[in-house]
Amino acid sequence: MTTPDSQEVSHLLAAWRAGDLTALERLTPLVYGELHQLAHRYMRRENDGHTLQTSALVNEAFVRLIEQPQINWQNRAHFFGVAAQMMRHILLDYARTRMRAKRGGGALQVSLDETALVTGVRAAELIALDDALNELATHDVRKSRLVELRFFGGLSNEEVAEVLGMSLRSVEREWRKAKAWLLHALSKDEPHEA
Repeated sequence: MTTPDSQEVSHLLAAWRAGDLTALERLTPLVYGELHQLAHRYMRRENDGHTLQTSALVNEAFVRLIEQPQINWQNRAHFFGVAAQMMRHILLDYARTRMRAKRGGGALQVSLDETALVTGVRAAELIALDDALNELATHDVRKSRLVELRFFGGLSNEEVAEVLGMSLRSVEREWRKAKAWLLHALSKDEPHEA
């Protein structure tokens, strides 16, 4: 996540937090493109017929971000970590709304294989994963946050390490443990044949 603009973005975030509204005006063009890339990674995982567009996801997330004056922005990485979380919640709200509109249900199988992370994720699977992630958070908040940043935010291990203030090796180890925990949790929800 480190770019030549990292320090400038961090400075503008601090100025905005201090009440400088012109800082927000200067910040917007610096972060909008990267927010769009983040949203695009999210949308690649959605079904082809998804009615929410990438730009709409970016705009909704940005509106929510600027409505959060109480956040003490630490740096650029923190900003994009929060943005990833906002986008996750927007897509989950959208998925839950769609699920309420449909009948049925049934057990779900969600693969956390690395290659499956970039394929389309149906709304019900997204909700099942979110429920498992929330359960993980009751046991280990850091692992839950790591999965959120990797899976929902599309961040690399290096970027996650920056956001969470961890070493790369720790991120890799925690990612493996979190995936194993989630696979176990999700497999408990699968129907077992008698």
